[in-house]
Amino acid sequence: MKVSVKVKKAINGVMVLTLALQLQACSSITNSMEKQKANTDVHLQLGIRYLNLNRLEAAKENLELVIAADPNNVQAHNALAFLFEKIEKIPEARKHYETALKLSPEDLSLQNNFGRFLCEHQEFDNGLALLDKAIANLLNDRPWMAITNAGICQLGLGQQQKAKTFFKQALQANSNYAPALQQLQKISYQNREYWAAKGYLQRYLQVAQQNEGTLWVSYQTERALGNQNLAEAYRSELLEKFPFSKEAKQVESQQ
Repeated sequence: MKVSVKVKKAINGVMVLTLALQLQACSSITNSMEKQKANTDVHLQLGIRYLNLNRLEAAKENLELVIAADPNNVQAHNALAFLFEKIEKIPEARKHYETALKLSPEDLSLQNNFGRFLCEHQEFDNGLALLDKAIANLLNDRPWMAITNAGICQLGLGQQQKAKTFFKQALQANSNYAPALQQLQKISYQNREYWAAKGYLQRYLQVAQQNEGTLWVSYQTERALGNQNLAEAYRSELLEKFPFSKEAKQVESQQ
């Protein structure tokens, strides 16, 4: 059966039109997916930024929009877990940490954050196991964070000497890491090494501001050294800047 030239042209026209419609549909789907990913990225960036600014409600709203669009977004789960920690919703924090770790078991940030979380909730073995993985990973370009968290975990176990070793190791990796300096200030005071405590405070103040913890140790250290005027200055700063902290209540009770 012969097909006329007109029919052939009509068939070819239909084929071209069908192909064009298919390409248009693919382009539309691709554009839609790219737009959705762009929106998700924006919400993720906003969520993390708001979290860093302690604008927790705005952070939570943006991060939950990310999870709704992309349930497997590891960064969003990690950030939400930390947010729920801050507002003391521990079961929700654990759920997001566990979900993120299942999705990305080798993620260094997750190993560090979840390891710290577990140690803070007395799950020391599991916490240290994650922190040890993060410390041992040669791709970790900020090992001092996990090392310091491992030291804090050792303090929770009552192993002060091991903790001190970890903190000094953290400072070997980053001599200006404030959390490790603060921990060594506190340990030095507890061991009545008052001049060492003052030294760690001086190094700390070169990279960070006083907080309720450093002020409390500074006050106690100067009292122990008999420097009453300086001790009183630290006490006043603590009461002024952190009046509702447990440290402020402690110094008030000492007067």
